[in-house]
Amino acid sequence: MQAKKIPLRKCTGCGNMKPKKELIRILHTAEDSFEVDRTGKKNGRGAYICDNLECFHKAMKSHAIERSLGVTFSDSLYSELEKEMTDNG
Repeated sequence: MQAKKIPLRKCTGCGNMKPKKELIRILHTAEDSFEVDRTGKKNGRGAYICDNLECFHKAMKSHAIERSLGVTFSDSLYSELEKEMTDNG
């Protein structure tokens, strides 16, 4: 039997490839809203990030999440996402 493939995704903060289940997905929905998707199954375009604030701050500083999603974020949106990451983590 072949071993089951584990889907890998690249963290936008540190750039490391990790299994999809170890990462958090920042989601851009069709309603033009943004949210943290810990299941990785919601509809919309997503950017993956490690489950720590260090990677989030790296991605925020380099605007990597914005590039991945093709949008621009305001400072208030970054603080909302950071709050959501810490509350649910």
